[in-house]
Amino acid sequence: MTAVPPGVTAGIAVFDRETGQFVQQQNADHQFRSASVVKLLIVLDFLAERGPRYDVPPADRARLELMLRSSDDDAASYYWDELGGGDLVDRMVLRLGLTHTVRPPATHPGFWGYVAISAADAVRIYRYILDRAPLPVREFVMDLLHRPTRYGTDGFDQFFGIASVFDPDFSVKQGWSGFLGSSGYGSDRAKPDSALDLVSDALHTTGTVGVDDRTIVSVFTLHPSGTPYEQAYAAVTQLTAALTVPGGVRIQAVGQ
Repeated sequence: MTAVPPGVTAGIAVFDRETGQFVQQQNADHQFRSASVVKLLIVLDFLAERGPRYDVPPADRARLELMLRSSDDDAASYYWDELGGGDLVDRMVLRLGLTHTVRPPATHPGFWGYVAISAADAVRIYRYILDRAPLPVREFVMDLLHRPTRYGTDGFDQFFGIASVFDPDFSVKQGWSGFLGSSGYGSDRAKPDSALDLVSDALHTTGTVGVDDRTIVSVFTLHPSGTPYEQAYAAVTQLTAALTVPGGVRIQAVGQ
């Protein structure tokens, strides 16, 4: 079992696609608020009914690229409204076979970052993209996830976790929520009464590692409210560095 820093809640799932087995699961079904990881479901729902060619108009291509590579929140909000909000989550739960993913509370239907998700469900999302989705969908999504920008459009450095530990073969969709200065900070002063923790600061690293996306890594974390971003960034990176990840080539400074 990987040691988790004091005060941090973590959900971990590591899946080796070569063997078809989980390498590690720790609190893997615990529900976290998704933050920007839900953008994976948004793009999949957008593409779902565009077959068989899955053509993406130029304006949508530019918007989706910004959403996935730079975690742009305005793009996510645009598609959240266009695709029916929580209904898209329900559709993806059925299509992908997710077990712990739930739409936002009824009191906050527009807060896509309040979608509940687990580390194990994030693995299921990547397994769908890589092994079940139509080839044009897989190529479109994974191309963008393999080319993340260092900073999100809100200015936050998103190269924590997977992106700080492994090189050169990785893809990521990161998530952060609640930190001072982030795009959604303070926007919801009256948080709903929910079993899902909407108060603690959230920092998640998800993606693939190794040649041909061999291993799927999913690390979800919550930190005490008010934790400096740099502290959470370091904690998630160290937690990720401690994982056993088949096929992963570690950056020397972080490698063990």
